[in-house]
Amino acid sequence: MSILTRDEILKEIDAGRIVIDPFTPEAVGPASVDLRLSNEFRVFKKLHKTFDVTEDADYEDITEHTTVEDRFLLLPGENVLGITQERVTLPADLCGWLDGRSRFARLGLTVHVTAGFMQPGISNQQVLEINNVSPIPLYLYPGTFVCQFIFQRCIGSAVYQGRFSSQTLRPKK
Repeated sequence: MSILTRDEILKEIDAGRIVIDPFTPEAVGPASVDLRLSNEFRVFKKLHKTFDVTEDADYEDITEHTTVEDRFLLLPGENVLGITQERVTLPADLCGWLDGRSRFARLGLTVHVTAGFMQPGISNQQVLEINNVSPIPLYLYPGTFVCQFIFQRCIGSAVYQGRFSSQTLRPKK
C-alpha cells in the first residue's frame, strides 16, 4: 500500500477514478489534496445528563445543526462538527486519510480528532471533528483549506456501505 503523490493524484482525477467536487487544482499538494471548511456545523447541546456511548449512539441526539454566513466562533475547549465543501469519491481500490494542516494545529486547532481513515469506494463530504485546544477563542471561516486528504492504494478492492456512506450534517428528514 502506497501513498499517492501529486502526479498520481492528478492522473487518477484526470481518469475520473478520484472525483473531488468542487475541484480546485491549486489544492493538490506534494502528496495530498487540501479540503475547505463548509459553512455548516453541528454544535453540542449543553445537556445536564449523561449520554450512553453504544453502537446505537447518534450524534444528532446531542448536537444541533447550524449554518453560518461569515464565521464561526470556537471557544477554548469546545468541540464542534464541521464538514468539507468538497465531496470526495474514491474507487474500490483507493482509500484515504483525513488529517489537519500544521498551520492550524500550531494555533491549537485540531480539525480531525479521530476516525481519520476514509474507506475505499466512499462518495461523500468529510465530517470534521474540530476542537479548540488553545486558551483563546478562534474564528473559523468557511472556505478555508483546513484539512488534507491523503490517498492510498489498497491491495484488493472493497466498497464502504456503512452508516456514514452518504454523510451530511443536516438533520435527518
